[in-house]
Amino acid sequence: TEPFQTWTGFYTSRSTLKGIARRASSLLYAGESFFTQYVRKHPASSICKCRALKQLQSLRWAVSEVQHHDGITGTESPKVKDMYVNNLMYGMFNVKKLMASIIFDMINAKKNGEVYSSIYNKDSGIPDVDQYVVVYNPLSWNVTTFVKVSVSHLAMSVYDELGHSVPAQVQSSAESHSTYDLNILVEISGLSYRKYNVKPLNGKQSAFIGRSVKYKRKDVTRADQHSRQLLPVVNNCYQVLFDQNTNLMHSITERETNQTVQLTQEFLEYHVNGDVMKGPISDNYLFAPNASAIPVSKAVGLEVVSGNLMTEIRQYFYSNVTSQDYIYAVYTRMYTVPEGYDGKLLCHRIEQEYSVGPLELNREAVLRTSTNLNTGQLLYTDSNGYQIQKRPFKAYVNNTVARNYYPMVQTAYIEDDTTRLMLLAERAHGVSSQGNGQVEVMLHRRLWNNLQWDLNYNLTLNDSSVVRPVIWLILGAKAVTNILYRTSGLALEHRPVVMFGALSGDKPKLPGQLQQNSVHSSPVTVPLNLHLQTLSIPGWKYSSIHAEQVRSIRRGKQKQGDADFTRVLLRIRHLYEVGEDPVLSRPVTVNLKSLLKGLGSVMVVEERSLTGTWDVNTLKRWKWKTAQYPSKGFSNGTDTSENCIVTVHPKEIRTFFVYFQGQ
Repeated sequence: TEPFQTWTGFYTSRSTLKGIARRASSLLYAGESFFTQYVRKHPASSICKCRALKQLQSLRWAVSEVQHHDGITGTESPKVKDMYVNNLMYGMFNVKKLMASIIFDMINAKKNGEVYSSIYNKDSGIPDVDQYVVVYNPLSWNVTTFVKVSVSHLAMSVYDELGHSVPAQVQSSAESHSTYDLNILVEISGLSYRKYNVKPLNGKQSAFIGRSVKYKRKDVTRADQHSRQLLPVVNNCYQVLFDQNTNLMHSITERETNQTVQLTQEFLEYHVNGDVMKGPISDNYLFAPNASAIPVSKAVGLEVVSGNLMTEIRQYFYSNVTSQDYIYAVYTRMYTVPEGYDGKLLCHRIEQEYSVGPLELNREAVLRTSTNLNTGQLLYTDSNGYQIQKRPFKAYVNNTVARNYYPMVQTAYIEDDTTRLMLLAERAHGVSSQGNGQVEVMLHRRLWNNLQWDLNYNLTLNDSSVVRPVIWLILGAKAVTNILYRTSGLALEHRPVVMFGALSGDKPKLPGQLQQNSVHSSPVTVPLNLHLQTLSIPGWKYSSIHAEQVRSIRRGKQKQGDADFTRVLLRIRHLYEVGEDPVLSRPVTVNLKSLLKGLGSVMVVEERSLTGTWDVNTLKRWKWKTAQYPSKGFSNGTDTSENCIVTVHPKEIRTFFVYFQGQ
């Protein structure tokens, strides 16, 4: 809006709020499908459906509320931010409680114990009694991944519903000296849950134990560049080398093609001005760095925890060699999947979790990844979370750094002629390429300024929090990353929901009985180039004929009625663009009766507009003038479904009301 007023700061402002909002949205997505399946399969259930719907609605409201343009952006005052967080946490608590109640009811364990839930809550440990972990896969594909729970013993065993041993690895926790991390390899069908029994070692089977090796802290400013000692970390897809002179990452080799990319990572900070009398300022909205980013760490510590299933590399970044406390940390995880499991997605990602903060005042923290890829400073991002945009670097008279920052909703990548480095994030960030072969992600901001307008509205962003964002790296040939990143992105966004339970008193049901009551017995699965974007019972009480609904409201005849539990809202999305992949970009035909047979017999399908408001057959859509269609105006209707068979074209989202027999 002015030469130095570049509105690219809000892409990162209030990173914690951005993370909670995304987590809440993911939990809502899981809770909606879980509740829908429960209502369809257990019509005479003991859970009050109206109360359950209110629990879901509390999170629907909070997730919708935070989408305000001064909400998710981080451009609100602290007290308004607290309101958003409180509403999100309250809604999440309600949905966790609902999901735990459903599990409790479905495994019929009323006399056998209790269920409580924890969604990504790393402080929640499993009690020292007979216990189980229930894991729900909210995606409509088969998922193989690891879930992490805290335990109090190093020697643990994990069993599935049939009593078979489950691969797992237990190791020291990076965050707590009193607990251990138990990483369980779960394999779950689409929209299904599995139940795992976790118990201290009984002498028969044991989880693998991750062994820790700590390396001496290294001064990166005095590293010998001529006599490198390289430490390899290897799985079936990648070899990652760490330079033991600096304890920094050195390179990644994609093993299938034997392509090696030189790759280093470092934390830097942009220093910004806080006095309007001395120059441009940064605030919740604006990013106005004084100069280029400055490296923040002169020493790096390294710890490698390795086991049969996973290796975790812990790097700690210190301001100097003698500092007591680190200011930044990176936890990098690579997985090795045993034979008999589909480990394609697990193997092909390098998971990184960062610890950043608290920052000094007027600092903006970035993680810069530098490679030897000849990218020409060309960056790609998903500006709206839906389409990839090309972001060429441009030189400006003023504020070139900030004006080359772009929103990364989830995805960003750089590439050369053959190889692509892709970053997938679980919250929104600002991202830029400030040099050839580089990509930097802004992770955190802490600012104060004396601009009167900012002070009046308390918009100075004095954020002293510690943030822990997660980014997955995928490296490989363009064709390979094209296939991997859509499904990997959704796997990151919709990670399994983990619930813990303790058994006591009467013996639990036999495994066979547990399986009969499990959602796992009737999975809902779509092809890998489709995504089941919505499966919910909205509870809306209004006419399917929108014009009739509007007339009713205008006449004052619209009354508050009971929720409608017969109407199921379904959205199916095609993940790929035209020409993106020779196979996955093709249209996909789906039989909705077959897809939803586990929920009952489909009787009627109504295709709706995206919001569900309109019957598509009554719509008048704009028909744009193009080379292929030289005339413009309106077109009526659309390719509607016949006999419940629908075709979804690239990047299309199709929306339906579904009604089942017996409703």
